[in-house]
Amino acid sequence: MPETFDIWKLLAGLGIFLFGMFLMEEAVKNLAGRSFKKFIRTSTTGRIRSIVSGASVTAILQSSSAVSLMVLAFVGAGIMAMDNAIGVILGSNIGTTVTAWIVAYFGFKIDIEAFSLPLIGIGGLGLIFLGKSERYSNLSRLLVGFGFLFMGLDYMKQSVTELTETFDMASLPDYGIVVYALVGLLLTATMQSSSATIAIVLTALNAQVIGFHMAAAMVVGANVGTTTTVILGAIGGSQIKKRVALSHLTFNLISAIIGLAMLPVLVWVITLIIGSPTENAVMGVALYHTLFNVIGVLVFVPFIGLFAKLLIKAYPDKVTQVTEYLQNASPNISDAAIAGIQNEIAHLIRETIEYNLKTLRIDVSLVLSGQRHSEKLSLEDHYEKLNLLQAEIFSFAATMLSSEMDKEETALVNRQLHAARMALHSAKSIKDVRHNFDDFDASESSFVTQTNAEFRKRLIELYLKLSGLLGETRHAEIASKLDKSLKHLTKEDERFVRSIAEQTSKGALQDMEISHLLLVNRAFIQSSRQLILAIKEMTLNDEELEIFDRLTEQSNSSAHEE
Repeated sequence: MPETFDIWKLLAGLGIFLFGMFLMEEAVKNLAGRSFKKFIRTSTTGRIRSIVSGASVTAILQSSSAVSLMVLAFVGAGIMAMDNAIGVILGSNIGTTVTAWIVAYFGFKIDIEAFSLPLIGIGGLGLIFLGKSERYSNLSRLLVGFGFLFMGLDYMKQSVTELTETFDMASLPDYGIVVYALVGLLLTATMQSSSATIAIVLTALNAQVIGFHMAAAMVVGANVGTTTTVILGAIGGSQIKKRVALSHLTFNLISAIIGLAMLPVLVWVITLIIGSPTENAVMGVALYHTLFNVIGVLVFVPFIGLFAKLLIKAYPDKVTQVTEYLQNASPNISDAAIAGIQNEIAHLIRETIEYNLKTLRIDVSLVLSGQRHSEKLSLEDHYEKLNLLQAEIFSFAATMLSSEMDKEETALVNRQLHAARMALHSAKSIKDVRHNFDDFDASESSFVTQTNAEFRKRLIELYLKLSGLLGETRHAEIASKLDKSLKHLTKEDERFVRSIAEQTSKGALQDMEISHLLLVNRAFIQSSRQLILAIKEMTLNDEELEIFDRLTEQSNSSAHEE
């Protein structure tokens, strides 16, 4: 008779179980990720439909966290109301109880080895021989994940069974259901998986290491512990994230209180449905898990609307001021409005310069020294700021254009809008090749790393010239410098293409390196050209624009003749 149980077998079982859950979740998301997102987006127009949608998708995905993240994205995009989002979260709590049923029914009623090994074998061979097909690869991954889930459960069962040979359940202190609920909460918070906690609880219950009431309390705790993922994600996050996290936590706490308070009543209900829970303990806990979540939803549903209002009141939308000039200008006073919109375009161009520098990991102070900038913003938030700023400019301009303006003023406003669009295109061109610059940083090719450094040097040189033009009032000086910048840009582009051709002829570059370098150079040139033209449109009048365009055409003709 063994004196101790094999802790490594238990940990290995837990690891394999979690890995199986991970494979299953990823496979299902890859197989039908878009379909689920579309289903959630289109099937949440009412409270009941929201709850049903949340339950259905969570039952299939086997991840309430994944559903919560989808909800977060849809609420943030403004395509799902807060009360419907709460409905989906309520439904996801019902859907997540399916895990307990799968483990309870398949994990303890069949020969796991005979069930899991064929799944792993077929799935593994499918991954090797059918890996080129994305669909079959994901189907194979789903089978392997399902097999690993039960194999891990089997290891946990074996290790806990060994423990029962030397462990007397009667010696386990009766701390009360609240303490065991806290144990379940801590286990789930630590492992970041309520499914893993439930699997451990059901395994211990099946081996009679713990009793039914202890297991039921730990499942309640696991239900609350699953909210820690969303809560951690909401810390320091947006107001929407905080609302979703608080709604999830509040509902799960209410369900936990109901579950613990009604435990004697629910035991009586379980006895009516499947018989004594002490004799059929594993199925009893699975049923209990479903019952207290369903009751929690029924109690909560009538108050969804009120709760949504309270959440919005607790975490109101922060009014972000992205403009520097338009908030103080009146669109009905044309001279002041035009000056305001031109200053705001200059602000947008400075923000674009800053964003592009940050994307290439260049110290912003090298170009915009002494100016206030958005260093604290992440790249994603900074890009969002650019879009919001453009939207504010367009909204202000639309109000201006709806009032009485002469032809010259209308043309001037339209040019400013054109400048705003080109500034955003400049940022997007750099944003789209950000990952390529990251790859260049890690490249082992000396030519690639040298070229990467040259991109940064060229950007700094150009932006130093352009930022100096933003405060320039002499239009002739601006036109001359912009024309020179465009010519220099064309020469740099031609020089770069020649250098790539030379390296290619020497066999110094791989095909993918050539492709990526040319792609990045094209994006770099487009971004730079768009920023130059944005300053041109913002600054020059119609007559000056005609002269500038004529000079540019003559320069291009001369270049082609050479």
